[in-house]
Amino acid sequence: MYNRNNIVGTVNLYDVMKKHGCNKLVFSSSATVYGQPEKVPCFEDFPLKALNPYGRTKLYLEEMLRDYQHANPEWRTILLRYFNPIGAHESGDIGEDPKGVPNNLLPYIQQVAVGRRPELNVYGHDYRTRDGTAVRDYIHVVDLADGHIAALEKLFATPDIGASVRRPN
Repeated sequence: MYNRNNIVGTVNLYDVMKKHGCNKLVFSSSATVYGQPEKVPCFEDFPLKALNPYGRTKLYLEEMLRDYQHANPEWRTILLRYFNPIGAHESGDIGEDPKGVPNNLLPYIQQVAVGRRPELNVYGHDYRTRDGTAVRDYIHVVDLADGHIAALEKLFATPDIGASVRRPN
């Protein structure tokens, strides 16, 4: 499933972009490309060790997009790696309100808060943490959108940004 959605979809997108002269892309990768980092916090220059099919497709696409950029000097790409996007815009116009079974904890919390679920169940007690529960990093969708806007502004303001790793200041 991830191969078709991520790899085939991105190749098709690239082909259509190339056909229409669109040569700038902000690519949404994932922090899953790091696998289980040996220490935290995790920085961009940490070893890449994707451990699941989703992470491997994102890692493959990062390499593929770097190759495209090197083969086509006019092509500009920014790769963004982030953790679990959650939340909604304060207007309520955009955000997460899944119709089926949510795939992360926040929608469950929201559904309990508005009375759509009677209680919150948090599963998992066998993780390699002090209390056995999972530890997750999240990014709010509005912060993520702001990051994408900043990346686009960089793409359009800079003639050649390359495809390199940058450590945050």
